[in-house]
Amino acid sequence: MSNATLKELSLKLATGACSSVELTHEYLNKINRLNNDLGCFITVDGERSLAQAQAADAQRSAGRAGPLTGIPLAHKDIFCTQGWLTTCGSRMLANFVAPYDAHVVERCSAAGMVTLGKTNMDEFAMGSSNETSYFGPVRNPWHRETVPGGSSGGSAAAVAARLAPAATGTDTGGSIRQPAALTGICGLKPTYGVVSRYGMIAFASSLDQAGPMARTAEDLGLLLNVMAGFDARDSTSLDRPTEDYLRDLPRSVAGLRIGLPQEFLAAGLAPDVQRAVDAAVAEYRKLGATVVDISLPNMGLSVPVYYVLAPAEASSNLSRFDGVRYGHRAAEYTDLLDMYKRTRAEGFGAEVKRRILIGTYVLSHGYYDAYYIRAQKLRRLIAQDFAAAFQKCDVIMGPTSPTTAFRLGEKSADPVQMYLSDIYTIAVNLAGLPGMSIPCGFDGGGLPVGLQIIGNYFDEARMLNVAHQYQLATDWHLKMPPGIE
Repeated sequence: MSNATLKELSLKLATGACSSVELTHEYLNKINRLNNDLGCFITVDGERSLAQAQAADAQRSAGRAGPLTGIPLAHKDIFCTQGWLTTCGSRMLANFVAPYDAHVVERCSAAGMVTLGKTNMDEFAMGSSNETSYFGPVRNPWHRETVPGGSSGGSAAAVAARLAPAATGTDTGGSIRQPAALTGICGLKPTYGVVSRYGMIAFASSLDQAGPMARTAEDLGLLLNVMAGFDARDSTSLDRPTEDYLRDLPRSVAGLRIGLPQEFLAAGLAPDVQRAVDAAVAEYRKLGATVVDISLPNMGLSVPVYYVLAPAEASSNLSRFDGVRYGHRAAEYTDLLDMYKRTRAEGFGAEVKRRILIGTYVLSHGYYDAYYIRAQKLRRLIAQDFAAAFQKCDVIMGPTSPTTAFRLGEKSADPVQMYLSDIYTIAVNLAGLPGMSIPCGFDGGGLPVGLQIIGNYFDEARMLNVAHQYQLATDWHLKMPPGIE
């Protein structure tokens, strides 16, 4: 059962082929067997999970079940989850038990889903490899000595290793799509504001967006139907009519115009990745799509723009972690100021400190105009490039990541090389557009390659249709890491 999709599990539960308790037991047993090796989960509470499963079975017996009632999932440890440790992968919050549910957790619980646990992540979502977590790195199920990507690496690896049928993630600069690509699963970052950020611990508020991670495009749509929706508690949540994101799945992609940006073929793109993406585009041609050459002339500026704006917002958002009300507090200090200093020095890891320092610098007097304001102007130009491109095409395609999964520790000493892992994903966040990654092949070493699909604002249903039709014609999304049963 652990190899079944959400749709298949929903059918099994509806027909009585299994119960939610049985299903939850199976996943918990698998987590118990494999998690020490992979490091996907920070917190697991089997007793609590099974109690939720029993409640879901009771709902089903009473005839009140929805499509996802009784199906287990994992939550990235950035989402506040009532009664559960919510650490954000940091020593700063290693003892923090959330007193309320994030909007995403609330919606999943209301749909009757069962929480399996909280997944490992780069500290405060800052990283591209899941190596900055205070609780240790996550290992890629396809090759244990490689990274799963980040910051949602724990969620991605859990789904890839069949420790959970689906998981939640967050994407600030590619943190759903890049780990999805590196672990051979599907991940979707919705249009900014479609999913509420309430209860999601903030990194960069104008960029952060929650989204689903699963094995198929259809499963992503099932989850997005639950996660999306207006939330008055989040001032950036968009008040829009409810959508069925599965509505276009059966539609043919004949006549679809695919934009291929010339900037996606720049130096640094691994040949194996390019070959897999080219083959995926060729498959779309067979399905009746046409290809249009487009340009995103300012895309090369997205990494420097992001690493001005995101740290600036992070330096502000992380100022609340001072040891006064919750989280870590230094054991010894002389006065209040010393307590602040020691607490933050002990509680934050090296990458978080680096970004706080960068953010504080670019916001400081004398540098605000030169860096922060200039970056905001360039952000607008990047968004305008996408707007011009969508006049010529329906979706944009290209690689999700310039390489497949790299070895643990390979880029840890070189922050710039690590940051370039997100070169194809960051611009989407800066523009607030929806983007997704789906598996499209493997490199010569047997590591997965991800195809990125970028849509115009609120085009999630079309993107899911495009991905689903490709998955009907191919089987890359069905491949399983070796040694995973």
